Amino acid sequence: MSANAQLYGFPPGYFVIRNLANGRLWDVCGDDVEDGAEILLWPEKEKSLVETLRNPEANNQVFFIDTSGALCSRSSGHAIDIEEDRLVIRHRRPISQPYPNEYSHPLPRFSYSRETQHITASFQCDPAYPPPAAQTSTAWMRKTYVLSSIPMPKPNSAVVTPISFFSGGTAQRKATPEDVFSGDIDLTEDETLEQDRGVEGDADDSSELLRKLRVLTIGQRDAPTEGESARKRRQWQILPLRTSAAHRRLLK
Repeated sequence: MSANAQLYGFPPGYFVIRNLANGRLWDVCGDDVEDGAEILLWPEKEKSLVETLRNPEANNQVFFIDTSGALCSRSSGHAIDIEEDRLVIRHRRPISQPYPNEYSHPLPRFSYSRETQHITASFQCDPAYPPPAAQTSTAWMRKTYVLSSIPMPKPNSAVVTPISFFSGGTAQRKATPEDVFSGDIDLTEDETLEQDRGVEGDADDSSELLRKLRVLTIGQRDAPTEGESARKRRQWQILPLRTSAAHRRLLK
């Protein structure tokens, strides 16, 4: 396998990941190194991209692709996993039976597209990790898993219509995640989880510094994202760190 294929669109070495909608960076919450620590979005802690000029305390906003192709956090060295719809750091775990399961499973593969500026995740098995006795479902294979920033409105500008961590249209009462993850229902290609739908124009004007980072599940028949703000929430800039003060290169 070539070096380019192993990087899955990311640059070699260390890099930071910036959201186009709000300018915030991926950030391991509280610089935590514990298993399951969440990846959130936080304002840039260190503006320099030159290694020798950077504050090491900002390493929780730095990531890299390791030799296995896994996306990892620099501050802990641990890989990034997906827990429900959240990104978390994951310690390597032993295989436990029945494999795969929620505790022990292959890590998701993260890929970056320079054309769309999307970061997507792919899985080797059903990310709901149903028990062996559950009816086998292949619906997860027909979904696209896209990473997105989640808007946070001021209390007085909150949208009344139910919105979700998955952009699309107005929320409709369909299958809940509990229904699907429990194996009681299989989504067809034109069905989405209840959280899979939102509304464009979600205000993101809260003074809070933190924004949530979520994995959106997109069905093949879901309507395209409408509105520039919603599109930018799914777009990312990859900024490689460098060893010298040469001209900054932006991966996009």
